[in-house]
Amino acid sequence: MILEKQNKLEEKRERAIACSVKVKGSNREEALEDLDELVFLAETAGAEIIHKIYQELPKISSATVLGKGKLEEVKQIVKEDNISLIIFDDNLSPAQVSNLEKELSIKVTDRSGIILDIFATRARTNEAKTQVELAQLQYILPRLTRMWTHLSKQYGGIGTRGPGETQIETDRRIIRLRIQNLKEKLKEIELQKKEQRKKRSEMPKFALVGYTNVGKSTLINTITNAGVYVEDKLFATLDTTVRQFSLPSGQKALISDTVGFIKKLPHNLVASFKSTLMEAMEADVLLHVIDVSHKLFREQIQTVNKTLEELKINEKPTIMVFNKVDMLDDITIHRALKQEFADSIFISAKRGINIESLLELMQEKYNRFHNIFEVNLPYEKSELVSHLYDNYEVHERVDTETSMVFKVKIQAEKEKYFENIFGKYITK
Repeated sequence: MILEKQNKLEEKRERAIACSVKVKGSNREEALEDLDELVFLAETAGAEIIHKIYQELPKISSATVLGKGKLEEVKQIVKEDNISLIIFDDNLSPAQVSNLEKELSIKVTDRSGIILDIFATRARTNEAKTQVELAQLQYILPRLTRMWTHLSKQYGGIGTRGPGETQIETDRRIIRLRIQNLKEKLKEIELQKKEQRKKRSEMPKFALVGYTNVGKSTLINTITNAGVYVEDKLFATLDTTVRQFSLPSGQKALISDTVGFIKKLPHNLVASFKSTLMEAMEADVLLHVIDVSHKLFREQIQTVNKTLEELKINEKPTIMVFNKVDMLDDITIHRALKQEFADSIFISAKRGINIESLLELMQEKYNRFHNIFEVNLPYEKSELVSHLYDNYEVHERVDTETSMVFKVKIQAEKEKYFENIFGKYITK
């Protein structure tokens, strides 16, 4: 009976306020769109948004973000509407969180906190759970107050305090130790995944990247009949899915579906998910999927490009895949975007529109940027072997009586450098 009551309480949605505060002169339309996205994030996390608040100030308050008058107004709303949570669109400093909690007597969080919360509920595999926990602890650490003293029990850390040490300092020490352990665990996972990727290195590799909720999982299902989980929610899937399919030439290839990006994605989260994003980092060609029916798709493209730049994979061969073309009212938008984005294609993953053309473009893009070379190295040149493995993708090695014969896949932009070093040993 007690358990049933507890479950009902957990299912009850928290009544919340979504809030955005900008400096005067900011792009109001974009800020309001971001606020709407914050509401979607909050609802995905399980909150019920009762009020949306937008304020422009000459200068953002370093103490409470909100101006004095608006803060009093929010206090009144909290009392009258039984609000238990306020979420800010921009990241808050630890001091701002502390001051707002004292003023409002409710929980205070920001966009990063909500995104981390969603990721925590979406994590299914051991890897995803480890990545999310690491990001959460890195987020919590600078914001630590006495409310986190339960951590010493949760993580089975040090049971007694050191001389003159406060409970908060003990908790900080426990969290730092846990962070170190999680980082080591992720390194082990990364090494295991690297070995797995080596085994399938001979196949062309494609990776889907894009803003969250643009239809990446639907597209991988359409291409491969993978049966990947699809839901109209932000970050519906976290774990990278890798599936095999056939290119138009009949060549077997791999395609991976990576976690979606979003504006103001917490840096710690990007860093924690490095091993998951390795599929994209090691792909031969990226498919940047865009929801062309979204009115801010250009801003979403910029957000994704910025994240790819942060991951240092922004210069990879990329196909711009404009999805949900069936939801467009104005078909002429194709022509303008095709001129703007040279390697682009318009599809509907849900309805299967133009998928064959996409596969042909994928084949063409791969062929254009990757070639297989045969290298015949005499045994006396064995010092070049490590250079070959460290800098290129070796598909095959055969040792003969007089030499070592390698089949190596080279990206187009590396061909000249490759030929400068191995030119006289290349037999193809």
